[in-house]
Amino acid sequence: MIRFQEDFLQMVWKYQYFDKKGLETSNGLPLSIYKIGFHNQHEGPDFKEAEILIAGIKHFGHVEIHLRSSDWKSHQHQKDPAYNSVVLHVVWEHDESVTRVDGTTLPTLSLQGKIPLDVIKNYEKLLFSPKKLLCTDALAGVPGILKFSMLEKALVERLQEKSQLVLSLLEENQQDWEETAYQWLFYSFGFKTNARPMLKLAKSLPYNLLKKNAGNLLQVEALIYGQAAMMQPSLNMSPGYEQKLGAEYTYLQGKYGLKRDLFGSEWKFMKVRPGNFPSFRLSQLASLLNSSPNLFSNVLYRLQDVSSFRQVFKLTVSEYWQQHYHFGKPMKVKTSGKLTESLLNLLAINFVVPLWYAYGRYSDLGAWQEKCFNFLQEIPAEKNSLIDIFSGAAWEPLQAFDSQGMLGLYQGYCSKRKCLSCKIGQNLLRGNK
Repeated sequence: MIRFQEDFLQMVWKYQYFDKKGLETSNGLPLSIYKIGFHNQHEGPDFKEAEILIAGIKHFGHVEIHLRSSDWKSHQHQKDPAYNSVVLHVVWEHDESVTRVDGTTLPTLSLQGKIPLDVIKNYEKLLFSPKKLLCTDALAGVPGILKFSMLEKALVERLQEKSQLVLSLLEENQQDWEETAYQWLFYSFGFKTNARPMLKLAKSLPYNLLKKNAGNLLQVEALIYGQAAMMQPSLNMSPGYEQKLGAEYTYLQGKYGLKRDLFGSEWKFMKVRPGNFPSFRLSQLASLLNSSPNLFSNVLYRLQDVSSFRQVFKLTVSEYWQQHYHFGKPMKVKTSGKLTESLLNLLAINFVVPLWYAYGRYSDLGAWQEKCFNFLQEIPAEKNSLIDIFSGAAWEPLQAFDSQGMLGLYQGYCSKRKCLSCKIGQNLLRGNK
């Protein structure tokens, strides 16, 4: 039994994966295809501005594709004037004649029996594979240039999506790039687990207040931890640093009229390694913002490569946080609190690159987007369970450019089984054309 969806027939038409000898309409008129039209990704007919010859007469218009002719009525196209310019109805099975809004009969081409069997078999083999990466068994045979092309496409789409988050923040902040970069930094420092509360914290604590107190680490930490609702009376703050921090926040909160939007319960500590505790990450943020108050300017002008990035993000946390992961929870071994190499790489990927890309889109300067690609090629490829899926298919990422592209490819295409929209999938489906 043949199992396929309408998008399969769209691909067959788009790449002409069918026998075009002796084509006829459903009522026996000879048919030739001059132009297939361009694939319409929006509302309306599937392919626009096609050119079809029927019984010696040229027709200029659109092409609509369905599994069955009767789907035209099911979708109510016979009542929609937008489909009056359709000159050809391409279907798998012609089960009844249909008409346009004006009552004229729509010429129909049935592809049943015209699509090579190996194309159909490849489709079923690929789309109904139980593997997470549907093309695992065939991926090694796909040309490298084609894989790179799709990887680059998926990477661009991923950067478009991430940079849109930055641009949305920019709009909220009334085009203030410094405030936006500051909020994006907090969001990035939260990674997946604590990204939302981190962003909420940044929005409750204006960047200009931190800049006013930059140079006094205790005050910067007091503002951050106080607004984060991590200093609760129930914690029985011990004498020394903890009490000083609490008193400092009480003073600064009154001075600036700060309102706290966060609850301590919003922070996630469960199943998080101590080194990734949000309390510890905030100590690193405090150190960074205390020593580098002009965040966006630094990211825009001081960062030229990975080496300069590491220099700007070089930090050491305060004495207390060299010995604690959380309030009242001391470490067994003292640490400098410096950002590890793997964490720096993640921040370069998730903080710097989307910010640069967004700035390039906002300023309409393609050079910034190109800079992102070059930057990603300097960073080692990430290692995680999704990347392992590609490695298991003998496709090893070399740099972050590759691994980010793979993440975009998997999340945007593979996991959604959108093989027909993927150049790799299209290559594997074509059979012996």
